[in-house]
Amino acid sequence: MVESLNSILVTAREFPYVALLDVIQEKMSKWWNERQIVSMSLTSPLTPNRENELRPRFTGLNDLLTIQLNPITYQVKGGEINAVVDIFNKKCSCKVFDIDRLPCAHAIAATLHAQVGVYSLVSPYYTKEYYMLAYQQTIYPVASQSQ
Repeated sequence: MVESLNSILVTAREFPYVALLDVIQEKMSKWWNERQIVSMSLTSPLTPNRENELRPRFTGLNDLLTIQLNPITYQVKGGEINAVVDIFNKKCSCKVFDIDRLPCAHAIAATLHAQVGVYSLVSPYYTKEYYMLAYQQTIYPVASQSQ
């Protein structure tokens, strides 16, 4: 977004400050409105980028062996590494789940074995609801002093 704003402001940089701020406000309002529209049309429980990041992690799940160690902990064997997943604390020994806050392939395998919804393990910050909340407000222009 910064690079986009810079390219828009190339000519506007020569404007007086108030006019420059008007250009910024108009562009930000346009982008904000576009994101409001996208958020209202989402069919997935996740934001588009997070859904696209999560989807490939379902590939190869049939090659993983999931062993329940206790009601919340699973060992997942196969793939690149073997891992231990704690679905209650949303952690995996591979650390991908811990860092991304999106279930890794091991966590997905564990949730399927535990019959827990995969989306329930995703950070709430990646959900449609949070996305909608982020863009629910409108950016209004500031009235000039003459008004």
